[in-house]
Amino acid sequence: MTAAGGQRLATLDIIRGVAVVGILAMNIVAFAMPDAAYLNPRAYGTNGPADLISWLVSYVLFDGKMRGLFSFLFGASMLLVIDRARAGGESAARIHFSRMLWLLLFGYLHFYFIWYGDILTGYASLGMIAWFFRDQPAPTLIKWGAILTAVQFALFAFFAMAFAQASAAAGTSVEAARQWAQMSEGIGVPTPDQLTHCLALYRSNWWSISFDKLTHRTTEPLLTLSRFGWEVIANLLFGMALLKNGFFTGEWADADYRRIMRIGFAITIPVFLVLAAIQWGSDFAVPAIMLSMAVSALFRPLMVVAIAALVILTTRPGGWLVDRIAATGRAAFTNYLGTSIAMTSLFYGYGLGWFGALGRAQLWLIVAPMWLLMLGWSEPWLKRFYYGPFEWLWRSLARWQPQPMRR
Repeated sequence: MTAAGGQRLATLDIIRGVAVVGILAMNIVAFAMPDAAYLNPRAYGTNGPADLISWLVSYVLFDGKMRGLFSFLFGASMLLVIDRARAGGESAARIHFSRMLWLLLFGYLHFYFIWYGDILTGYASLGMIAWFFRDQPAPTLIKWGAILTAVQFALFAFFAMAFAQASAAAGTSVEAARQWAQMSEGIGVPTPDQLTHCLALYRSNWWSISFDKLTHRTTEPLLTLSRFGWEVIANLLFGMALLKNGFFTGEWADADYRRIMRIGFAITIPVFLVLAAIQWGSDFAVPAIMLSMAVSALFRPLMVVAIAALVILTTRPGGWLVDRIAATGRAAFTNYLGTSIAMTSLFYGYGLGWFGALGRAQLWLIVAPMWLLMLGWSEPWLKRFYYGPFEWLWRSLARWQPQPMRR
């Protein structure tokens, strides 16, 4: 993000470190279980109260919030790169679009050949659009972010109504039942045949898994972008605004961060608990899940800001753990891709083949050591090198020349 040896914004690194560590708490389900389990705990991996409690904790504290925090930080970091290129007399446009295009390539390689839960393709695509907002003042960026968040809510609300209508009509005819089964695939409880196919696929070899994505999920990154992209670009703009107004640089007074944190959590935690109760009370019916997705899109940005304020306040004193978290954030790209490589090696058939073998509560036994690994390697590495391995590769490709690596 900076020239070798250049000054960094420690606050950004710390928050990014929290985000890249926290995002695994929800992604672990997608690594370890069939797709539908990510949204629906009844789809797979829930065998008792401990698994349901695990879902509740993940849903309220992690689901979408860590990804949102990561998106905010991506927008802020993107703007920081642009500003520093300008200050250094370089072409900001050339550097920005080169970075985004290489990131897009990384994202597609990640999606097809490592893990289908990639977020890099969306960041790269929407980062190129966010470029055109770079000179807007913070209030304008917040306004556009709010508008795009409302669009995302409206889209999900439309989906929720469509799912409710299709569910109600499913028992009226064979054709209606077929349409409902097709609509709810990937969200509802899989059929035995679907489950057997999924378990066999992800317990097989690397090429079979990759070939399935190349042939049966070819356009999925674009479809995901069309469905969730409104929220992502809103988060990028929010992140740019929070860098411009000093929030992400730690310039606000402690009292202001505390006020944002209190208001944010006081509003959003009850909302997410109610949404969790609605889903739980319906036994995780698909329409209830879709309704919760729509409502949560409205409140998630506020909770992301509250989490960021909490992180800034609690890490102000510094210390060895804060240094470890900051280093993890500086190597976030390597930690993100490295996590995908490590988790697929544990769960997929070409590794240990644990796919579908663990319940939700048991997955924390994987998450905790991976957190320790990320916190453990990043700081010693960055004491010897300017960048993480993938950060160095991305920066070198984007600038079309190898960058200095060893300190």
